[in-house]
Parts: sequence; C-alpha cells; structure tokens
Amino acid sequence: MIEPPVPSETPSSLSLAEGLRHGDAAAWDRMVELYAPLARSWCLYSGVSADRVGDILQEVFLSVHRSIRQFEPRDGSSGFRGWVWQITRNKIRDHFRRENGQPVGRGGSSVADAINQFPDPTLPDDPPSQPSDTAALLHRALNMVKVEFRATTWDAFWRGTVLGQHTDQIAEELQLSPAAVRQAKSRVLRRLRQQLGDLR
Repeated sequence: MIEPPVPSETPSSLSLAEGLRHGDAAAWDRMVELYAPLARSWCLYSGVSADRVGDILQEVFLSVHRSIRQFEPRDGSSGFRGWVWQITRNKIRDHFRRENGQPVGRGGSSVADAINQFPDPTLPDDPPSQPSDTAALLHRALNMVKVEFRATTWDAFWRGTVLGQHTDQIAEELQLSPAAVRQAKSRVLRRLRQQLGDLR
C-alpha cells in the first residue's frame, strides 16, 4: 500500500498556471525558476546578444503576468512551455524590430497578436528543441515536486518511469501491489505536469 501523503501533498494543490492566475507569489517564483533558464536559452539560440537577454526576459514575464488568464492547457498542445515560447518569440521579434528601426506592434494584445500572425522565417513556430534544455527543465521540476511525496511513492515512480523497471519487479521489491505502483507513477506524473503548467 502507498504511504499516506506528506502534509504538503494535498489534492487541492494548485497547478503552476492556477497559482499564477491567483497571484500566488510561490507560483511566480516556481515559474521563474523553471522557465527563465529555458527562455534565456531560446533568446541566445535566436541570436539575441547576451547583454540584452535580461531585458527580454523581463518583458516575457510581464507578458505572462498580464495574459495568464488566457492560457488554457489542452491535450495535444505544447502546453505551458509552448505558450511561454510563443510569448518569448514575440518579444524576440520586437527586440529585432527595434534594433532594425522597425515599428513594434502597439495597441494591446489583440493588435500585437494580429501582427505576430505573419510568419517569421527566422523563428520557428515550435520551441527550439535543445535536448539539454528540456532535460534541465524536467530536472528542475522533478526536484520541486519530489519533496511533496513520501519516499516509497517517489521510489516507485522513479523506478518505473525513469529506470524503466517492470511494475511487478517494483511491487515485489517495495512490497507494494502492482496497482499501488501504477498509482504512484500516475500521481507523480500528474503533479509534474501540474508543476510545469500543463494541467490544472
């Protein structure tokens, strides 16, 4: 049987996106810790000079703050990470427009959205895929959620999901039922997706 949850592991735990919507300072800190390194990498990948990245990140996070109520996680989408990429991509475009002396879209988010519908040949629609950046994001998120689970729950998740061990082997070694092992994996994965902003 799975151990009872630790005190911080509650069914009402807010996802990252819900926490941001509610103005939760801890959710904001988690979002910056999770996504600032990734957004920084996207800026550098896109050719932004290192001394200008900080300014763009401030614009990105201000835009996230202003538009978080519009974000809706959907199955089959690139989730919160993809949404942050779209915002970052728009801020990178604005940066290069300013550098080239071109006007930057004004007049609210609907005008900026309309302008940004035109394809930009230099910036892809999907987030630039750097395996090391994605792995680092997952590592940061895993470290954040690990403290929310009992050792046996985490061990069952880790063995099954990361190490790829068979459910029956995990159940035998941890003295759990196979159903409890599957439940542990499911609970941690769900919480991980919440932490990354992809689930409510």
